[in-house]
Amino acid sequence: MHFIEPYFNWRHLYIASEDSLSPFYNREYSEFEFTDRIYNFLIHPQWDNIGSRTLFTKILFADYEEGFAILEFIGEWNDAIENDIMTLKRNVIEEIMQHGITKFILIGENVLNFHYSDDCYYEEWFDEVEDGWIALVNFHDHVISEFEKARVDHYFVMGGDLEDIDWRTSTPTQFYERVDELVQRRIG
Repeated sequence: MHFIEPYFNWRHLYIASEDSLSPFYNREYSEFEFTDRIYNFLIHPQWDNIGSRTLFTKILFADYEEGFAILEFIGEWNDAIENDIMTLKRNVIEEIMQHGITKFILIGENVLNFHYSDDCYYEEWFDEVEDGWIALVNFHDHVISEFEKARVDHYFVMGGDLEDIDWRTSTPTQFYERVDELVQRRIG
């Protein structure tokens, strides 16, 4: 897992540690010291620790004018033991929502499992985005299935074409526009 880096080809457009509105502002990273781990597996030092032992993120892009953010994740989304949704919501989401972000694209290619507890924080997040949305992109089928079994899927826009987006070939704005188009089709 230590070889899996957050996507870095948009760094010339946005760096969360240089964004004064980001919860990761002024964070310093090492390319050589591996300090965080998921269970017994060290992870690349560019991932951001949100306060969970099992789930890490990277804000790949935030556009405060358009009101959207793109976050990539790695690890195990574990609400049952770690209460990851509460940790994510309190330590990251609320921080950027204060600055007008209401549309969230969550990339889950490196999320290995999901363990459910309850839907309080999902419902709270969903209610707070008002005219916005939360879209899950490229999560594994078994993780999507677990979200559905836990019945938290109705707080997200997920599945279908959102599971096959080749987002790395797009700019952040093109990626957002593609996801927004798919979201609008579903809710429209």
